Amino acid sequence: MSTAAITVPVTVDDHEECPATRMLRRVGDKWSVLILSVLEGGPRGFNELDRSVEGLSRRMLTRTLRALEEDGLLSRTVRPGVPPRVDYALTELGRSFLEPVRAVGLWALAHQSELEAARARGR
Repeated sequence: MSTAAITVPVTVDDHEECPATRMLRRVGDKWSVLILSVLEGGPRGFNELDRSVEGLSRRMLTRTLRALEEDGLLSRTVRPGVPPRVDYALTELGRSFLEPVRAVGLWALAHQSELEAARARGR
């Protein structure tokens, strides 16, 4: 895997065109990682996801699911019936995305006391 050097100064266009920028935003948004983590346990319907994450409005759930589908991290399957059922599931890309996200989470847990101490010094 090669890494690209950062050209200084970094322009707004450089930042926006960087392939990592959108995915880092996805990691940093409030709901995406939680929804992907819930889907790691298997496909879920919209209402199941709605009940799975406290404080997440149905409107924001819809927006987040659309964004994750657009990024190719989850799939949306409409099942026939009355009413039709919509299932969401992780794609292989979504599973691979969770690997580095999980690594960041484990790093944060391992360094929690150091991070808290640094924040306390900064206050």
